[in-house]
Amino acid sequence: MGMPVPAEIDPRTAWERVRDGALLIDVREPPEWSEGRPALGHSAPCSAFDEGIAALDPAPDRELVLICARGIRSRQLAERLAGQGFPHVASVAGGFRRWLAEGLPLLEDPGLEPQAVERYDRHLRLPEVGLAGQRRLLDSRILLVGAGGLGSPVALYLAAAGVGTLTVVDDDRVERSNLQRQVLHEEAWIGRPKVDSAKARLQGLNPGIRVEAVQARLDLDNVCGLLAGHDLVVDGADNFATRYLVNAACIHLGIPWVYGAVERFRGQVGLFVPGEGPCYRCLFPEPPPPEHAPTCAEAGVLGVLPGTIGLLQATEAVKFLLGIGEPLRGVLLSYDALGMRFQRSRLQRDPECPGCAPGVDLADRLPAVAAQSCAG
Repeated sequence: MGMPVPAEIDPRTAWERVRDGALLIDVREPPEWSEGRPALGHSAPCSAFDEGIAALDPAPDRELVLICARGIRSRQLAERLAGQGFPHVASVAGGFRRWLAEGLPLLEDPGLEPQAVERYDRHLRLPEVGLAGQRRLLDSRILLVGAGGLGSPVALYLAAAGVGTLTVVDDDRVERSNLQRQVLHEEAWIGRPKVDSAKARLQGLNPGIRVEAVQARLDLDNVCGLLAGHDLVVDGADNFATRYLVNAACIHLGIPWVYGAVERFRGQVGLFVPGEGPCYRCLFPEPPPPEHAPTCAEAGVLGVLPGTIGLLQATEAVKFLLGIGEPLRGVLLSYDALGMRFQRSRLQRDPECPGCAPGVDLADRLPAVAAQSCAG
């Protein structure tokens, strides 16, 4: 017996079969979506067709109906599927142009504006992201603590990825010594608030997102009000007191947060999700003595190191928002730049940790030294 020959069917017949349970697969590329998308359709662009089909994971005996712009690419891909053992495959003759001409149903929500489809084209081609994932990013709100060495790469890549609202909190001003690593800022902004520099840079990179600039220092009085309503917090702070405060407020509000820290040639990244595993204070019950935890201003830092750690934080943030991959929940990822080595350490929750104990006041979740530093 020869290989099954896919059928070519007219759009109305295709729509009837889809309503009866056939899987409609739109093989057009994301930029073509500006014309509209067929109702009940699923995307598997030609450029990532195999990955798209794998993500859809259709049953071998399910009828598959492929549609492209004019019916040429869909016919070729239907032949490929038939050769791979799918016996019930059809191509829509005339493609989406004919679907439109015959007035067949379209998605009520076209998804994204044409410029957004073009901007996020590489995301839309990933089955793990696609239109639904990109919409999720655009609907998300992230608060970034600090617009310095870590905050700079985090903010740039979250803005580029299309996180819809970025709230940047920092009370500092741009100094020339920042420019060796804080790539959000430039010479012309020296002496001006970092949050203003950040907002101008991020809106210039992606005018389609909202950037909220908050020139303030987090303290016990404002932290919950600032963090509330966000889906995720990303730590770009440079001191223990602020991290303890972020940890306490996130537990209090039930908001996950991405931790990051750098010093000299080493850095760390982790993800803390309230109610799921350890918290930051399980890892560091008390702040270390100042001589064992110098700031970057005291000990120095390799300029590219915050870039590496910040990009890992941004990656964790995007993964978490999309619900893909294996997040660093309950895992500390350590990086040694000189040895170019990564190490993963599994963290355990301390059952006696006052930081994540239920029914504890916000201030009681902080070590005494950190509570004094965070007092308004």
